[in-house]
Amino acid sequence: MTTYKEIFGKSVKVLSTDPTDAEAAGQIWYNSTSGTFKSIVAGGAWSSGSPLSTGRSEQSGSAFPTSNITAGLIAGGAPNPVTNTTEEYNGSGWSSGGNLNTARANLDGGGTSSAATLAGGYVPGASPTQQLVSESYNGTAWTNLPNINQNRQLVTGVGTASSTLIFGGFIPAQTGVTEEWNGSAWTVGGALGTARFKMGGTGTQTAGLAFGGASYPIVSSTEEYDGSSWTAGGALNTARENSGGSGIQTSALAFGGDTPTNTAVTENYDGSSWTTNSATLATARGRSGSGGSSSSALITGNYASQSTATEEYNFSTSVTTGAAWASGNAMNTSRRYIAGMGTQTAGLFASGYTTAKSAAAESYDGSSFTSVPSLGTARYSAASAGTQTTGLVFGGLNTTPTTRGETEEYNGSSWSEQSDLNTPRGELGGLGIQTAALAFGGSLPTSTGATEEYDGSSWTTSPNSLNTARKGTIGGSGTQTAGLAFGGYTGTARSAATESYNGTAWTAVSSLNTARSGVAPAIAGTQTAALAAGGYSTAVTAATELYDGTSWVTQPNLGTARLLGGGAGTSSAAMIAGGGTPGNTAASEEFTAATTALNIETLTTS
Repeated sequence: MTTYKEIFGKSVKVLSTDPTDAEAAGQIWYNSTSGTFKSIVAGGAWSSGSPLSTGRSEQSGSAFPTSNITAGLIAGGAPNPVTNTTEEYNGSGWSSGGNLNTARANLDGGGTSSAATLAGGYVPGASPTQQLVSESYNGTAWTNLPNINQNRQLVTGVGTASSTLIFGGFIPAQTGVTEEWNGSAWTVGGALGTARFKMGGTGTQTAGLAFGGASYPIVSSTEEYDGSSWTAGGALNTARENSGGSGIQTSALAFGGDTPTNTAVTENYDGSSWTTNSATLATARGRSGSGGSSSSALITGNYASQSTATEEYNFSTSVTTGAAWASGNAMNTSRRYIAGMGTQTAGLFASGYTTAKSAAAESYDGSSFTSVPSLGTARYSAASAGTQTTGLVFGGLNTTPTTRGETEEYNGSSWSEQSDLNTPRGELGGLGIQTAALAFGGSLPTSTGATEEYDGSSWTTSPNSLNTARKGTIGGSGTQTAGLAFGGYTGTARSAATESYNGTAWTAVSSLNTARSGVAPAIAGTQTAALAAGGYSTAVTAATELYDGTSWVTQPNLGTARLLGGGAGTSSAAMIAGGGTPGNTAASEEFTAATTALNIETLTTS
């Protein structure tokens, strides 16, 4: 009998702990601690991704690369009744892009987040409702291109920005017309063998793939395009319309769609036949944006609910666990307008509003809240900086309301009064540490942009104020010389404004996707890695966003929408405690960033 060593050139190792190096993939070892043989194997799975800022459906235009999902684009679609908004994906979350020139649904095309072409679509009330419009995207703005030859909606598109293929659609009957974009004009190519619409598709202009769709009835047939004509390929195992698609002609995925009810089924195509994949979507859905490769794919939105939800597919030797919020234990005192500081496993939360101003303070150890000595001055809507054992609370309001300037330091056992702010105020933002903090914005009661720096004993007014004066409890992250301020209320509208501070002056940077006040920041974050959660937009929101130093991108929503909660932690390990839903709550939630781990399986003889 051939031995393992003779096949692989290596012996079976005996290890007390499993390896963490992906180079061990495919090898077998004996874990002496568990008494089992193990190996790292590749597998496919769907996991939750960061949500869209705007929920949508109706085959909204999508354009993704055919490799790893690190740069995606989605534009247009329903709701209300159609939208022109665009969102870009960077592998972590979604951020706002330039608006389409023509708001519409049921369009499609090809490309990436920096170079895409989309065509066709549906505009309610237009004559005809099916569109001839095509547009190109350069990563910033959309530009109108020459019209396509056949007006249509529910079209399918693949390829790149300069070499796009669109096929099928509804005109108002199903069509098999295929068109090719060469960067300057649309020309008619070979027609589909089966005229249809609501198809899944992927590939390139010279090696395209079309599958499923409605003819009627819903069909399972697949066709392959060679740059001039379509030929029959292997049939889907599950006939469907409105499915997602990713990959290339010889290695593709089909997922989701309608049968006619929503399905979660995923199938793999090898260039000749489809095989049902054991990985299924967590949420059955159709008429969604999609793209990627056969090993890394993304699906967004859902016709049934115009959902913001996204899912990511990965086939690798690693298992991805998506970022998520999880419920934590409750605070001892329900309240809102809380000042939070510290980390996810060593937090401090002080002041707030119950039915009156509060001086209560509580510490958090990663598991439970414990009451600690109260502040010397009861207040709400104060700002904070520092850690659990070197905390700082400053400013705030009382129940009149009257602005407060009191500053208090916490040493892990008691609070001590320090020099007041030069400009008493509430609803302000704060950041930094106990000996080098920053106070900015707030209510006088009118909005202010005033900024002050604290050196551990006194406050000094900065000659430079925020560019956008605001109140409404502003988010803050970073240090006194590298800080970030975001959100708030100008006095007339919720703000999405974000500004960076370099120790001297404020500079406007990319805005939040969701304008809001009462946001809870991960106070221990940095200027280039900040997290904003909850707040009030047009209503109390659960929206969470991550700032990466360049732009804000969406992250998984809070389990419970809330405003004016206390925030603590970093951009990858944060928490929010208390707040208003809009009524006072004591509930807390903890955020954990996405993680990957080797897919280690125990080997059995069965």
